[in-house]
Amino acid sequence: MIRGNVVALVTPMRENGDVDFEALRRLVDWHVEQGTDAIVSVGTTGESATLDEKEHCEVIARTLEYADGRLPVIAGTGANATSEAIRLTRCAAEAGADACLLVTPYYNKPTQEGLYRHHCAVAEAVDIPQILYNVPGRTACDMLPETAIRLSRVDNIVGIKEATGDLERIRVIREDAGAGFAIYSGDDATGCEAMLKGADGVISVTSNLAPAQMTAMCRAALSGDREKAEEIDRRLAALHRNLFLESNPIPAKWALAEMGRIGKGIRLPLTWLSEPCHEPLREAMRRAGVL
Repeated sequence: MIRGNVVALVTPMRENGDVDFEALRRLVDWHVEQGTDAIVSVGTTGESATLDEKEHCEVIARTLEYADGRLPVIAGTGANATSEAIRLTRCAAEAGADACLLVTPYYNKPTQEGLYRHHCAVAEAVDIPQILYNVPGRTACDMLPETAIRLSRVDNIVGIKEATGDLERIRVIREDAGAGFAIYSGDDATGCEAMLKGADGVISVTSNLAPAQMTAMCRAALSGDREKAEEIDRRLAALHRNLFLESNPIPAKWALAEMGRIGKGIRLPLTWLSEPCHEPLREAMRRAGVL
């Protein structure tokens, strides 16, 4: 089981929108050096919605190449069409991904039975560990705990990224899910408390900027050291908040560019961070010791 600090990695781009693979290599090397526990490649933060299928598969393959077995890579392979999710998941499996992360099908608003059948179809089609991803604020589709628990009985569905920030959901899923089913917080602001209450890690936007601090916080929380975990988390609290001043990954990419780690590339319909947000985010970066 992958535990701890899992970075939801941005996809670096040049100003013309092309993927910047050299910057991606540098980011992967940096996360290895900083002790990040795993990478999610081409999730929401990786702009999965604006990459075509060929680019999507190439970014996953390159991330695996650059990681070179030094840390696990989880491939984001969710889609709102089951057939596309199967294609992307198969592509990631063939590239050697350690697991796949599948967001609930967005826009078409399936029923709970539809969600169950969708994930079962992908799990049956591709023999790779699969992690559910529930983020109703983006998808307009909420996977209820009882559906996640039902899916936890499927052999190669191994966990869930629960991004509602609802700690009660984590408790319910932990109590009733199948043995060994992993739970990851998808909400940095409540990730520390989620781990103290039984989650196995956090799939983090903040870790793009502060990987070592996030790893230290996760390790303290997972070991039950509430005092140390909360002390680190307090220093990161403004980042947790201000990285969502505009839609993710807009603030994260701007901040990484400020740190000199990537260029100023993002794809429409996302735009570069607006000027009134610059100083609040810089101040959060200063508090966290990353600027």
